[in-house]
Amino acid sequence: MPLLRLLFKLIPWILILVAGIFFWRIFGSYFDKDEKEKVPEVVVNFNTVLTSVEDMGRMELVRYNFKDVVEYEKTVSRFIPNSKLVLIVSGEAVGCVDFAKITQADIQFQGDTLVQVALPAPEICYYKVDHSKSKVFSKENTYFQDAELVEEGYKYAEQNVKKAALNSGILRQTTVNAEKILKPMLEEITGRRVVLVPQRRIQNPQVPPKR
Repeated sequence: MPLLRLLFKLIPWILILVAGIFFWRIFGSYFDKDEKEKVPEVVVNFNTVLTSVEDMGRMELVRYNFKDVVEYEKTVSRFIPNSKLVLIVSGEAVGCVDFAKITQADIQFQGDTLVQVALPAPEICYYKVDHSKSKVFSKENTYFQDAELVEEGYKYAEQNVKKAALNSGILRQTTVNAEKILKPMLEEITGRRVVLVPQRRIQNPQVPPKR
C-alpha cells in the first residue's frame, strides 16, 4: 500500500516530464531559429604557386580558315575490309613573326633618316581542327574501334590543315602583312624611314676607315 500510494504521487510528475519532452521536440526548433538563419562561415585556404613565366613575343599577322572533306582509310588486315572514315573538317592556321628572336644586331641605324630592321622568318604559330565545327560524316568497318579511328582521323586532318596553309602561301602572306603593319608603326616610333629585310639578309652599313 505505501508503494502504491508513492506511485500515484509520482504519476503527475512523470506525465509533466513526458509532456515537457514532447513539447520541446515540437516547438524547440523555434527557439533556435535564429541560429539556423545564420549564414555558415566558410573558410577557404589556397596556395597558388607560380610555376613558370613565358615571354610572348609572337605577333599574329594572318589567319587562314579551311573547310575540307577528309577521307581516312586504315588497313586492318588483308583478310578483312579496311576501316574508313569521312570527316567534315573545319580548321585554321595562323602565321606570325616571333619578335623574341630579334637581337640588337638586327637593328641598324644608317645616318639620321634610315633604320634597317631584320625580321625573323615568318612561321606558323599554330594550326588546329575546330572540333565544334567538324563532324564525322560516315564510318565503315570500324570493328568497335570508333573512338580510336576518329581520333586518328582528326590528327590526320590536322596535318592536312598545316599542309594546306603552307601550300596556300601563308608564310608569304605573313611577310606581306608584316610589311603593311610593322613598317608604319616603326616609322611612327623612330621618326625615320624603316626598311624591313629578312634576318638572314641584313646588309651591314659600310663603316668608313679611320683616318
